[in-house]
Amino acid sequence: MTIRIITYQPQYKQDFIDLNTAWLEEYFFVEQHDKEVFENIEEIVLTPGGAIFFCLVEDEVAGTVAMQKVSDSVYEMAKLAVDKKFQGQKLGNLLVEACIDFAKKKKAKKIMLLSSTKLIPALNLYRKYNFKETPMDETDYDRADIQMELYL
Repeated sequence: MTIRIITYQPQYKQDFIDLNTAWLEEYFFVEQHDKEVFENIEEIVLTPGGAIFFCLVEDEVAGTVAMQKVSDSVYEMAKLAVDKKFQGQKLGNLLVEACIDFAKKKKAKKIMLLSSTKLIPALNLYRKYNFKETPMDETDYDRADIQMELYL
């Protein structure tokens, strides 16, 4: 089985939207801010200096994650999703590692993320990589009730 992590390519935009919509609808709902990001991925994530990664198994998109630039020293890891049929294969680890490597290459000092305490497997993944809970900043997401940070 060939597993690769690649950066954003326009032909995978719908996969990014579909993978994230799937988990959002399973646990919450798609919020207005999600829709804005989906409709304007390039302008919101990529153009300011962020990145989107995809995990391909063979040539099928199995997962995705975004890194949004907050400042020169801070990136936000967002929209981490792995297709249900690929869960349990440690693909989320590969996506988190891609984000950490990206942030280090950009000389960032910190990666932050917003999540929900409902998403236990995700929180366990973040803790595995030493993300620590911090006080919540203001957010556009109703579902977010936990903020975590990793100092690089």
